[in-house]
Amino acid sequence: MVFKKLLGALGVGGPTVDTVLATPSVQPGGLIQGQVNLVGGTQEAKISGITLTLVARVEIEHSEGESDGLASFARYSVSPPLALAAGEQCSIPFAVPAPYETPVTSVAGQHLHGMSLGVRTEVEISGARDKGDVDPLGIEPLPLQRGVLEAFAALGFRFHGADLEHGRIRGTGQSLPFYQEIEYLAGPQYAHLFKALELTFLAAADRVEVVLELDRRSSDVINRHVLDRSSAGQDLTAVVDGWIRHALANAPSGHGGDGYGFGGGLVAGAAAGAVGGLVLEEFADEFVEEIFED
Repeated sequence: MVFKKLLGALGVGGPTVDTVLATPSVQPGGLIQGQVNLVGGTQEAKISGITLTLVARVEIEHSEGESDGLASFARYSVSPPLALAAGEQCSIPFAVPAPYETPVTSVAGQHLHGMSLGVRTEVEISGARDKGDVDPLGIEPLPLQRGVLEAFAALGFRFHGADLEHGRIRGTGQSLPFYQEIEYLAGPQYAHLFKALELTFLAAADRVEVVLELDRRSSDVINRHVLDRSSAGQDLTAVVDGWIRHALANAPSGHGGDGYGFGGGLVAGAAAGAVGGLVLEEFADEFVEEIFED
C-alpha cells in the first residue's frame, strides 16, 4: 500500500492515509466499497471528518477556447470526527453508491480512450482540508447500456473515442451537469450517409435514455430514445438499426437538430467554480493526466 503523508495543518510528522478500493470497477448505481487506512504521525491528530469525492476529467469551453478540468460530482462523508493518536493505525470501511449517470469508462475490461474517473479522499484536520490523491475507478456498462454498445459493434461501427462535456441536453432527464459522448465511426452500410455518430447514455434505476447525434455532411441529426429494464439481455441490433434509419428518414433539410440539438440545447457554465452542484477545478491538461497516472 502507498500511504500519502498529510501535511496541511500539521506539517511534517502528520498522519498518513491510503485508500484501498475493494471494488476498482462497478456499474452505475453500484456500490463502491473499500477502506481508508490511517496511520498516526508523531503527534495526536484531531480529524474532523473524511470525505470521498467522485471526480472526472471534463472538457470545459470558455472564452479562450477549451481545456480540461476536474469535475467533482458526488461527495460522501465516511467518518465522524476522531482523534488519531501518534503511531495509531485505523481502518475505516466504506460503501458508497455510484450515481446512475456515472459515465462508462470501460467495456469488458477494455478502457475507453479519453475517460478518466476516480475517487479522491479528503481529510479535514484542525479546520484544514487535505485533498489527497485520486484512486482510479472503472465503470462498466449496465446490461441495457452493454446491449446498445454490442448492437453498434454488430452493425460495424468502430469506436473512435469518448469524453465528458460540461453542459446539459434539453428535453432529457439528465441530472449531472455534464454528459458523456461516445463517438463511433459509421458502419460500412451507413458511411455514404454520415461519417460519425455520438452516443450519450442517461441512465436511471429503471431505464436508460439514449441520445444519438449523427454527424452528417449537410446537418447534424439528433434523436432521443428510451429503453426500460425489460430490454436488458435482449439482442438490440435491430432496435438500434431502426433508430438510425428513422433518424435518417426524418432528417431536417437544413442545419441543426430536432429539438435535442447539442449545439443550442446546452446550458453553458462557468469555467471554474460551482455550477449547478458541479465543482470545476480548472487545471492544465498535463496536471489532470498526472493525478490519474497511478
